Amino acid sequence: MNVLLCVKQVPDTARTGYCGRTETLPAGSASSALNPMDKYALEIAARLKDADPEVKVTALTLGSKLAEQALRDCLALTADSAYLLCDPLFEDSDSLATSYTLSVAIKALAHKEGPFDLILCGRQAADSDEGHVGPQLAEWLGLPQVTCGLAVEREGASFKVHRETQAGTQVVTVPTPCVVTVTKSALECRYPDILRMMESNRAEIFILRASDLSDLDLTQVGRKGASTHIKKIVPSPKKTGRIRIEEESDENSARKLYQLLNAAAIL
Repeated sequence: MNVLLCVKQVPDTARTGYCGRTETLPAGSASSALNPMDKYALEIAARLKDADPEVKVTALTLGSKLAEQALRDCLALTADSAYLLCDPLFEDSDSLATSYTLSVAIKALAHKEGPFDLILCGRQAADSDEGHVGPQLAEWLGLPQVTCGLAVEREGASFKVHRETQAGTQVVTVPTPCVVTVTKSALECRYPDILRMMESNRAEIFILRASDLSDLDLTQVGRKGASTHIKKIVPSPKKTGRIRIEEESDENSARKLYQLLNAAAIL
């Protein structure tokens, strides 16, 4: 079985400061990390490999050289090879241009790595928070898709996917090849062992440029292919007016809370 992981390196907003002058996150110097929901897709790939050691996992991302770290995180855990789509022509891609570029790269990689039975993506990225790339990728490739996946199991020529819905959990069967987007779940994401971490730091990251993709339509990549453009990023307003109640006992705290609510005519 051949599994492809589409991942993204996103700014670590806990460590990256918002620049009010440019109204952006300074991506070039930003601390960055593997997209949180991609970690759950990575864990699902690792569990599929646990169940069948013959499973081959390939990691793919689009971004700058900074994005190499996301790929090394995949290699450290379970991926066998990693590819970085990196070219000035890909800069300023939105989700549509990104999904198109990934789809062309996936078709090209299938000739080298073999056809992919399963393509895993995080449900959405922590920076744009759109959730578009996975479904768009499935459309570009003409593949069936399942969104909001929680767990994936192989069943012959199909996959059984447990997916999150507003009503609870739904189990669906989807034929291969297919695309599954993965959401946050109760799965405990493992940590790599020290040996694989050391090996991943030495592993080769294969760079794919626009010139390496013969079928690429340059009018559909980067800024030319983008259907949306970000003018500025605005931080969420800080919440004010909070009151912290810390009395000597729980009973006194409850009594104080009652008094405050009563004074505000809430009770």
